[in-house]
Amino acid sequence: MADVLLFHHALGLTPGVAAFAEALRGHGHSVHTPDLYDGRTFDTLDAGLAYSDQVGVDEILNRGARAAAGIPAEPVYIGFSLGVLPAQKLAQTRPGARGAVLVHACVPSSFFGPWPAAVPVRIHAMEADRVFTDEGDADAARALVDQVPDAELHLYPGDEHLFADSSLPSYDAKATALLLDRTLTFLRTP
Repeated sequence: MADVLLFHHALGLTPGVAAFAEALRGHGHSVHTPDLYDGRTFDTLDAGLAYSDQVGVDEILNRGARAAAGIPAEPVYIGFSLGVLPAQKLAQTRPGARGAVLVHACVPSSFFGPWPAAVPVRIHAMEADRVFTDEGDADAARALVDQVPDAELHLYPGDEHLFADSSLPSYDAKATALLLDRTLTFLRTP
């Protein structure tokens, strides 16, 4: 079974993010869900992003690195939207990464240096999610798939950004079930 470090999105460590982590635990995986917001959660993406701006990207990345320091070697990093930043940085820069699952977002790999060829990555988003398509994430995801030998981009029907959080109105049960199934398959891969 895999050790997983799962980073929440800009609304914080919501019950829906915790539920996704619990679903992975239900299949025997050890899942760590650090709270990058020190217990704060937000009702809107704008409010959550305003708080993340107040904390600062560098501090979000530092909090992610501190969380990774306490987990066993060879983790799989999972990030939801804002959480993709620390997940992707750790997958690219921390030795021993077993893989990365980037959900709702992807940044150009050049932000953190070259992607390690031996680290597989899976990217998941809705095909008409304007945050993903209009802010450069889709382009970054396609470039990463072209560059990394074991990379896949999975696009789901719909236009919601945070579709995998069961505590939000944007939740899509069918897409999340497929995301969970694909993630479990990825975690079983040696």
